Amino acid sequence: MNVYSMLADAIRRRKDESAISYGKNRLTYGEFDLTCAALGDWLAAQGCVRGDRVLVFLKNGFEFPVLLMAIMRAGLVVVPTNAKLHPREVAWIAGDAEPKLIFTHREHVDALDAALEGEEKPRIIAIEDFSMPQPAPRSSVPAEVDPDEPAWIFYTSGTTGKPKGATLSHRNLIAASVNCLADVFAFVESDRVLHVAPLSHGSGLYLIPSLARGALNIVYDRANFRPDEVFDTIARERITAIAFVAPTMIVRFLEAAPRDGIGSLRGVIYGGATIHLEHIRAAVARFGPIFHQLYGQGESPMTISYLPGAAHLGADDETLVSAGYVRSGIEVRILDENDRDVPLGGDGEICVRGDVVMKGYWRNPDATAKALRGGWLHTGDVGHFDSGGRLRVLDRRHDTIISGGTNIYPKEVEDVLAAHPAVREVIAFGLPDSEWGESVAVALVADAGMTETAVLDFCRDHLARFKKPKHVFFLEELPKNAYGKVLRRTLRERFAAGS
Repeated sequence: MNVYSMLADAIRRRKDESAISYGKNRLTYGEFDLTCAALGDWLAAQGCVRGDRVLVFLKNGFEFPVLLMAIMRAGLVVVPTNAKLHPREVAWIAGDAEPKLIFTHREHVDALDAALEGEEKPRIIAIEDFSMPQPAPRSSVPAEVDPDEPAWIFYTSGTTGKPKGATLSHRNLIAASVNCLADVFAFVESDRVLHVAPLSHGSGLYLIPSLARGALNIVYDRANFRPDEVFDTIARERITAIAFVAPTMIVRFLEAAPRDGIGSLRGVIYGGATIHLEHIRAAVARFGPIFHQLYGQGESPMTISYLPGAAHLGADDETLVSAGYVRSGIEVRILDENDRDVPLGGDGEICVRGDVVMKGYWRNPDATAKALRGGWLHTGDVGHFDSGGRLRVLDRRHDTIISGGTNIYPKEVEDVLAAHPAVREVIAFGLPDSEWGESVAVALVADAGMTETAVLDFCRDHLARFKKPKHVFFLEELPKNAYGKVLRRTLRERFAAGS
């Protein structure tokens, strides 16, 4: 079954209703399907055959959702890459995925072509010079594919080395979409869904379940994320759901001035990183129980566990700091370093099994064998089940600070400092220590007047002595990757070298 087939019912029922909107551009469900079919025919005319890869290196725009769905509809494999990557980084991904075609912006064509290696380079198409094929006179059926054939290759952000291509099959995407509708957010045809995050990442994955339910998908038509402009869009377009936001976006919502006219909003799906307790409490207090948390990763998209909006209202601290409940059709185990189950409540690596788990890493059998050993995806995250049966994610396994033989999870330190009114952003990490092995360091973005003494005094009042930072660094901004995640390793390397 082709994942695109999930849209068939909505296309029949909602033929004349809008499916995609970007600025003044709109496509009805009927037009969307005919355009995707025509684009599939065009791709075939360019020599693309079933299983070939097509790389999409674009900012959010009108063409992006059409390309994303049309490529999979045609039985090809879409390789979406974040528009904030450098062309050299994209060239590395292209060298690994070996796409037939690359869609990008005109400004990147020369740099990308220069960075690509090999005699048989993929054809690069500037989207500004590309005329979307006219809708076909009638729609063909989606390409017949085996459910386990690749549909989407998601390249990890590469914070621990070169990115790896998590290969997601049609079965993976169907399972993730069904589980989304069952657990995280039940899109309905009256929903008006706003995409403010990159469609190359989480937001693009939510196109599938929202289109399957016949909702209108509105692509944010601004170059940068500005909370006041997002609020304007919500009010103007009567937005009911935001497909996906990172925790940093929620913090920016809180920093923006309150405004009327956004009462239509009933759901904001958030994830991609842990959110600090103080921030989610403040968000629920201001906007209501509209926040739906998910925990997943590129290797197991849109899934693993969830905390629905209703569970946020009046919740205790243990609930709000958790990643919620294990999703439908998912199995989760907490394993030690020898892949043995730890006692209930004990810390260990979060391991996952189910139809949502990737087939493996693209052309990387060694990494695949390591990640999927024993038939379970080893997420690299440390966590446990709390007293309410919810999954608690503590940190990435390789980010754990071991000081004097004791594990310290950076998030514990970050949660404390995030509660300080003068701290805007904070990240904790370990630095080499000749006496203790590692010691705790923090980098902060804070209001003027915040001092190292104030940081240490605050930590002394809220943290065990051995968890208190030994090093405090103030920065104007924290380094982030293309998806908005803070680069902890970059800070660790920078300040370790400085010491």
